[in-house]
Amino acid sequence: MARRNTMVIEEDTKGQWKNNKNNNRKKRNSSSSSLFNNLDDGTLMHIFSFLPPIPDRFNTALVCHRWNYLACHPRLWLRVDRSVRDLSEPGVFPNIETAISASRPGDTILIAAGGSHHVSNIQIEKPLCLIGAGEVPDDTTLICSRGSDSALELLSTCKLANLTVKAELGCCLLHRRGRLTVDGCILQCETNPLDYLSCPIVSTSSRNEAIPSSIKSNKGDGVFVSQTRIEGGAKAVLTSGDLVLQRVRVIYARASLLFWFDVEQL
Repeated sequence: MARRNTMVIEEDTKGQWKNNKNNNRKKRNSSSSSLFNNLDDGTLMHIFSFLPPIPDRFNTALVCHRWNYLACHPRLWLRVDRSVRDLSEPGVFPNIETAISASRPGDTILIAAGGSHHVSNIQIEKPLCLIGAGEVPDDTTLICSRGSDSALELLSTCKLANLTVKAELGCCLLHRRGRLTVDGCILQCETNPLDYLSCPIVSTSSRNEAIPSSIKSNKGDGVFVSQTRIEGGAKAVLTSGDLVLQRVRVIYARASLLFWFDVEQL
């Protein structure tokens, strides 16, 4: 009888220890979250600014109403939404060109999913990051119509992510200078019989080219492509000057080709 009572006491003790451990863990989590929420808006927004826009900062906006307001604040990124009606709302623009004009160096522009955004020879002369807001690149499409040299002309360090860029004739991206990073995008160009007139990426950057000090980047010029599907055109990239294609990797899938490559200066 004494042994049985001892075993019952030991089991009860283990159960209480587990309950106390779980309760202490919940208390620590609640206390840490409450302390975090006690921070003022400016401090929280400063912390959010260090998060990568996609997916961390985007997921942060889903936590609660306050975090949604701070994570989507115009100080952290601008938004392009064709359906916007209230043009007085800060940080929200009806098209990409006005958002780029209003942006500051280092800003991130989140482009709304759904429908197509028409772009034509838009010059980007300051460091920016353009990101599609959809779940996949197909959800956010930039279309460059015939008669334009390119959809986007990049003259500074920029990053494009989660976007589909289509060029009916010409090139999707015209890289003049700076460090261009293309991550998780789809680039589509005109196919036969005019594929020789179009190219997904054209880079004319040269080592000897004079670059204004206001738009110089800390890293070397070049084009860096990863996990991007490239369709149409005679070549994936056309280069001139001192740029050379390096570290090429292509994965063949059933419905697509995924490219990884760097175009750097020697």
